[in-house]
Amino acid sequence: MDNINLHNILLCHNCGFRFPLSPTERKIEKCPRCGSILEQAEIPYKSFSVPTKENKLPESIFIAVLDNIRSAYNVGSIFRTSDGAGISKLFLCGITPTPENQRIEKTSLGAEKAVPWEHSWSVLETVQKLKNDGYFIISLEGGNTSVNLFNSLHLIKQQSSKIALVVGNEISGIDPEVVKISSLCVYIPMEGIKESLNVATAYGIASYIIRYQGL
Repeated sequence: MDNINLHNILLCHNCGFRFPLSPTERKIEKCPRCGSILEQAEIPYKSFSVPTKENKLPESIFIAVLDNIRSAYNVGSIFRTSDGAGISKLFLCGITPTPENQRIEKTSLGAEKAVPWEHSWSVLETVQKLKNDGYFIISLEGGNTSVNLFNSLHLIKQQSSKIALVVGNEISGIDPEVVKISSLCVYIPMEGIKESLNVATAYGIASYIIRYQGL
């Protein structure tokens, strides 16, 4: 086995605390709970993986548009999700950070090298061009015209084989003019006190639901 990819479980014999240690982390000598010396609990192991490329989609069938996302960490997370969900391209619009920003790598973990991307200063022009090119535009946003994502998958299946998912600014959401020209506006229902999810979390839910249930 390649030692570079092996993980360890460290054990505190005093309080029973168990701690996972990845190959890239500096070894922790003392227990964070009681301060005793930690020892390796079992033989090194490889982290578990899941099957990949079970249902690969044709090129350019599912893309995403990021409307003025502020946080490079959110963008990095979206890159990683896009790689997993089979997004064929990301359009990074307005002030959305691009992979030249080193903070993206902290959450993308290399996915920014695998997912094609393009920067555009105008999200409205980008979405309008995609619509003209035959894409079914889905804005992930609230409002009076928005419908529950989980109840609208049949509409997505009926309309187009080319999907563009738009997500918006963490505070202000998607440009109202973009929502106006969208083919469909959807929201993710919320059960608690908050009215919305983190944009990267919401994007992850929507992209996978559309990817495996709407196409």
